[in-house]
Amino acid sequence: MNTRTAGKNRVADTETTYTAGYETFAVVRVPFPFTDRNASKNRPALILSSNKTFNTASGHSVMAMITSEDNAPWPQDCVIQNLQAAGLPAASKIRFKLFTLDHRLIRGVLGQLDAADQAAVKNTFASVFTDVLA
Repeated sequence: MNTRTAGKNRVADTETTYTAGYETFAVVRVPFPFTDRNASKNRPALILSSNKTFNTASGHSVMAMITSEDNAPWPQDCVIQNLQAAGLPAASKIRFKLFTLDHRLIRGVLGQLDAADQAAVKNTFASVFTDVLA
């Protein structure tokens, strides 16, 4: 197992790389661009789209960013309770900043949200998209 330093946290690089589609609620490592410079940094993200109907067929997944729980709040942030299942080293929350990413850019799978965290994300998703789902 490789270990690298990420700020003050140590992150174990134990992710798995897949060539097929990614499952809903998988926590993956992806490159996030910085808005103030021409660079990117690997960060966790949550797969929201369906592998059965979208991910495998398109070679892309719809994702939400995962950020530190210490960051300033946004509406509908969803705190991750089971960090171990998600494969995250520090208190984190799902932020509904959504994006679609080509699977070739996914650096690996860190974990999977447990059932309770999945239910919380589903409830938050329904709240964010109330008008679309009505």
